[in-house]
Amino acid sequence: MNSASVSGESSLSDMIQTVHFSSGNPRIGETRGVMHLISDNAVSSSSSSSSSNLPIGRNPLVCVLGVPNHMTYADFCQFCGSFIQHILDMRTVRNDDIENRYSILIRFDSQESTDTFFQHFRGKQFNSLDEDVCRLLFALDVQFTGYSGSIDHTQPSAAGPIEQPTCPVCLERLDQDTGGILTTMCNHSFHCSCISNWPDSSCPVCRYCQQQPENSVCCVCQTTENLWMCVICGVVGCGRYKEGHARRHWEETEHCYSLELETQRVWDYAGDNYVHRLIQSKTDGKLVELNSHGSLSKDGCGSCEYSDSGMTDALLNSKVDMYFEKLLQNVKEETEQKISEAASKAISQRLQKLQTRFDRCVKEKQFLEDLNENLVKNKDVWSTKITEMKEREKKAVRAKDEKIQGLEEQLGNLMAQMDGESEVSETKEVQDATVSTTNTSSSGAGNVIHANKKKSNRRKG
Repeated sequence: MNSASVSGESSLSDMIQTVHFSSGNPRIGETRGVMHLISDNAVSSSSSSSSSNLPIGRNPLVCVLGVPNHMTYADFCQFCGSFIQHILDMRTVRNDDIENRYSILIRFDSQESTDTFFQHFRGKQFNSLDEDVCRLLFALDVQFTGYSGSIDHTQPSAAGPIEQPTCPVCLERLDQDTGGILTTMCNHSFHCSCISNWPDSSCPVCRYCQQQPENSVCCVCQTTENLWMCVICGVVGCGRYKEGHARRHWEETEHCYSLELETQRVWDYAGDNYVHRLIQSKTDGKLVELNSHGSLSKDGCGSCEYSDSGMTDALLNSKVDMYFEKLLQNVKEETEQKISEAASKAISQRLQKLQTRFDRCVKEKQFLEDLNENLVKNKDVWSTKITEMKEREKKAVRAKDEKIQGLEEQLGNLMAQMDGESEVSETKEVQDATVSTTNTSSSGAGNVIHANKKKSNRRKG
């Protein structure tokens, strides 16, 4: 019995995964801790939705590991969907061994809700356009190991996240019975329904963003210490206690305002003092107004020497106005130059098009003139030909008329001749008819005599 329990404890310890985490704004204070998770090996790979496949000894606490940084708090609340009403609290933390991702600890109101959430979202894609899937693990417990910061904080208990008495958005009490509570990376708590309406990944209280930028380096010497960024063009350079590339950038470009990346304070190289108006409170991380400016002490440290002098503010405003007036003048000159160049280019292109069109018109005009000249020559030739044809036609008509007249005369003579010959022919026919009649009668008597002679000869014979 004892050996079985020992083997069970050893197998359980083998299935426990220890993950170190941290939370909080590093510029104010950072809370560190350890969470003990039940590894994936303890969960059955069966597709059945029965709770018998889930590990024994689990709690209504799960951890979503490796959430992409581009997912905001509102995106994750939308991803959880209908399970939001069963969530008591959520806490966003950073994992020491995972970059560009964060994890979320979620505590539910019952084990049944926890199991259903685990089975529904385990291995599910966060969205259809993202290949990342939801990696869910049951959490046995969460232990906070320490705090480092500028002020003292009471160590939070493992039972729940650090809570504020009221939600900074709706000013209602943060009560788990009325709705889930979400604690951001910087340890500020909100109602889930309130943070769901926040559009980006920054905190509504301190503006701390979970999507941290990459480590900046000097654009010249590549150092990562004592960095300043030009607030005009964004160039990052090292301070005067390194190689002084930030100051050299001001001397070359006259961009006199530079932001110290470590303290987020703005330095004016022209006035040789700090000119920022908002600073981040080391108490709660909120942005507060600074009514005076700090000056740089002889030892190189920024000391805040507060002054309410109106003359200083007027001088500072005058410098700012002069600087931006110069910027506006430069922009105006550049704009006018660009407009002039664009106008000259447009005019040149227009002139080139007009010249091309003019050359084409000249060619067409020359072609038409040559065509007209040829047509005029052809007109003279054809006029001569037409005159000659008319003359020939007149001569032909005249000759035809003369020929017709001669033919008519010949026809008249012929008709007269034919009439005369007809009369002579008729007279001759009459005469011939008379002679023929006489001959006929005489020939008939002769024939009778001849016939009688033949008969008499026959008789004789």
